[in-house]
Amino acid sequence: MKIQIAIPSKGRISDPSVEILEKAGIKLKDSSNRKLTSQTYNPNIDIMFTRASDIPTFVKKGIVDLGITGVDLIREKNADVEEIVDLGFGQTDLVLAVLEDSKINSIKDFKAGMKIATEFPNITREYLKENNIENVEIVELAGSTEIAPLIGIADGITDLTSTGTTLKKNHLKIIDTILNSTVKLIGNKNSLLEKSSIVETVCTSITGVINAESKKLIMMNVTKENLDKVKDLMPGMGGPTISKVLSNKDIFAVQAVVDEDKVFKLVNDLKKVGAKDILVVPIERVIN
Repeated sequence: MKIQIAIPSKGRISDPSVEILEKAGIKLKDSSNRKLTSQTYNPNIDIMFTRASDIPTFVKKGIVDLGITGVDLIREKNADVEEIVDLGFGQTDLVLAVLEDSKINSIKDFKAGMKIATEFPNITREYLKENNIENVEIVELAGSTEIAPLIGIADGITDLTSTGTTLKKNHLKIIDTILNSTVKLIGNKNSLLEKSSIVETVCTSITGVINAESKKLIMMNVTKENLDKVKDLMPGMGGPTISKVLSNKDIFAVQAVVDEDKVFKLVNDLKKVGAKDILVVPIERVIN
């Protein structure tokens, strides 16, 4: 049984989407050309390149089985899809912003007749409704939203930002955060039932990559007299793995998967209690 996965053809999340699939073992045969579709080296998985904004709709309608896109676009399209895995990249916020010298300091300051420019009219409309703001006009733009207040098109904007730098360059201040967005693997609800085996395989592989990103494998040799000291230091996922080294000396090999942020201190502590030949190795996947 075959599945198709839609990923963005361009933009900030396109390359990371390809990268996470390939790390998960779903290697594309012709990703450099970015044609509409690409086969992978797995005969049961094909890739479709398309606009990120279209992916929620394609997944919802079953045109593709799985897709990679942002939460902001899923909400904007109001797509009835299954959000399967948070891929841990593409973090961004949809914010409400106005000119720095504006007297508008909160959503409550927007009055009837004012305008908000946005690429996200549905989310913005719902946001206004939730805050009981009426008769504010939504101006739909296809890009360059941040210039709207400067040229008098709107009193404020809702726009995506990750650092706020572009907004500051255009003399805008953030007065509210509407949505925190990240990139997710989403699935068609029928595909999750009808093609559960291959979908589960894909999800397991991708989750394994994500789990491994903040982990390292530490390996070392330890003499018998220092073994207990080393064991006490090792914070491994399920405890360290210990095996006897085939040598004339009473030496044991110890290894464990640890959080990356603990490696620096741990290596130095291990050395102090007699660990030798310490190796720190990257991990491709961690399957729980």
